[in-house]
Amino acid sequence: MKFEDFLYTQEGADLFEKTEGLDKVLSSGVMTGSEGLGIRLSEKTSPEVKIKEKSGCEHKVIMLGSNSYLNLTTNKKVCEAAIRAIEKFGYGMGAVSVYAGITDMHKELEKRIANFYNTEDAVLFPSGYGTNIGVISALCSSGDIIINDSANHASIFDSSKLSGADLRVYPHNDIRALERILQKLKNTNAAKLIITDGVFSMYGDVAQLDKICDLAEFYGAKVMVDDAHGLGIVGSSGRGTAQIYGVENRIHLNVGMLSKTAGAVGGYCATSRKIAQYLRHYARSYFFSTALPAPIVAGLNEIFKLLEHDRAGRKELWANINYIKDKLNKAGFNTGNSQSGIVPIIIGDEPTLFKMHEDLRLSGVYTNVVTYPAVRRKDCRIRLCIMKDLTHAQIDKAVEIITKIGKKYGVI
Repeated sequence: MKFEDFLYTQEGADLFEKTEGLDKVLSSGVMTGSEGLGIRLSEKTSPEVKIKEKSGCEHKVIMLGSNSYLNLTTNKKVCEAAIRAIEKFGYGMGAVSVYAGITDMHKELEKRIANFYNTEDAVLFPSGYGTNIGVISALCSSGDIIINDSANHASIFDSSKLSGADLRVYPHNDIRALERILQKLKNTNAAKLIITDGVFSMYGDVAQLDKICDLAEFYGAKVMVDDAHGLGIVGSSGRGTAQIYGVENRIHLNVGMLSKTAGAVGGYCATSRKIAQYLRHYARSYFFSTALPAPIVAGLNEIFKLLEHDRAGRKELWANINYIKDKLNKAGFNTGNSQSGIVPIIIGDEPTLFKMHEDLRLSGVYTNVVTYPAVRRKDCRIRLCIMKDLTHAQIDKAVEIITKIGKKYGVI
């Protein structure tokens, strides 16, 4: 029986019966892919870091599983700004943003984000997941239609369902399928919102935003882009997926997460003044959530100063991305169509994936395991997240270990 078979109970069953079933699976000794989940860091996130296994054993790994692509979590100016803010404001705000939970730094950050996207305003949310919940459920409701790429983040799908809108889904990056959906809706008066990730978190590829914008304008739809993994990385100066295609002024809702490149917590929506004003009143995850702590906001202001002028290390990161992709491809691995800091290694067989993931970690390379429901089982993969501060020596060592284990299990 598969892992997720225990997540649901039959009608009339005890509410907590599913917990017994899951416990039996996790206690059975059969590998489920969860073996490497919940590993604890013993020191700050860096290219080589000490982790603590569930057994309590500590060992060093080359970190290829962190979203801190530009290593901004340890940037000296960022950390110094956070220290100054905690001395002035303490470690938390103690109130929601609409009451007494924000400082001038919060408003400065919103202004910096708006300027970054060349929009009139931006709304700062206290969590990334809550950003999509707030934006989508505030703007969409019963009678509206949301059109999602099938590979969009889970928070987008959850938000779409929560909104009560009619949800349509097209196969990943299939523009023809998107157009077929829009054609069928041509004669409806319903408001339509196309939502797509900018960089797709499990694939590493990017949305075809030029074609999406063309279709949206022709069929009278709005466009929302969640560029969580594109911020500061893709585009000619790191301004995201829209910059790749030169469609920055054609995106209605620029959503991003402050937990990826920025390495902190929170999210934002950069948009028009009127939409931002509406979100501050009707986005429940904004209105009813305590504001981001001042130390986090202070650090984020320093980060956006770097991003504004493309001084956060994007070029160095891309040198590492290209270096590791070249070595993995030469070794015979299938790295898909990655165009970002996310590099997948397609495995295609769950038992093999779980064994490889475990062996890699215990051999000194930390990676992310990805399978259903994030991707189809036949497309299951190991996900590598590349860091700017990785040295070529560290990359060489990691690829050597990955190659050895890939040969062991017949992947190459």
